[in-house]
Amino acid sequence: MSAADVGVVIVAAGSSSRMGDGELKQFKWIAGRPMLLHSLQLFQSRADVAMVVCVVPREYAGDPPPWIFQSDSERLLLSVGGRTRAESVRNGIADLPASCAIILVHDAARPLVPMPVVDRVVDAVRAGTSAIAALPVVDTLKEVDGGGRIVRTVPRDGLWRAQTPQGFSRDVLLRAHRAAIDGGYDATDDAALVERIGEPVVVVRGSEHAMKVTEQADFSRAEAIHGLAD
Repeated sequence: MSAADVGVVIVAAGSSSRMGDGELKQFKWIAGRPMLLHSLQLFQSRADVAMVVCVVPREYAGDPPPWIFQSDSERLLLSVGGRTRAESVRNGIADLPASCAIILVHDAARPLVPMPVVDRVVDAVRAGTSAIAALPVVDTLKEVDGGGRIVRTVPRDGLWRAQTPQGFSRDVLLRAHRAAIDGGYDATDDAALVERIGEPVVVVRGSEHAMKVTEQADFSRAEAIHGLAD
């Protein structure tokens, strides 16, 4: 069995502005549990995970909801969210033990990731390359202008939809974030930062179950797919 050398940063610091009801979506219940708890318990069920850091809004870091302790408290840390997603991730990385040679970054908004997806990401990193869960694009893509008029049809060959978790060696991820700070740039995911420093990143098969819950209607969709065979 592999040593406990994996650290996980779960990004749960968003304001949930698109929910429209003022409640943090990462704390809302879905498929029988709060959204964040799904991910926390998933990663803590792995023997190779040494620590899970949940990055939450500042007001919850010192006073978290009580259900978060329905987990292994010895492998749980809470970190304060930053002004950007990248800053939140960096705050989480800083709290991981030095023994975590592999770091997984996961969005709390993807609560139903199947364990085989995590396995594939970790296996790829252990084999020597950064990796992200992703799915190939199957829809026809259209580029449109500001008025909604179609400019062109975008070829979908070779296009994939990025998901999380995304996995990296600690060294590579730290170098990518240092370069972003030095260069004054940001990205919507960590893979983009790693790509920018010239390190290879591969995709491994993700899952439709790993959908991102962004709007209120997504809760119904997630409930519908929960429990279905992946």
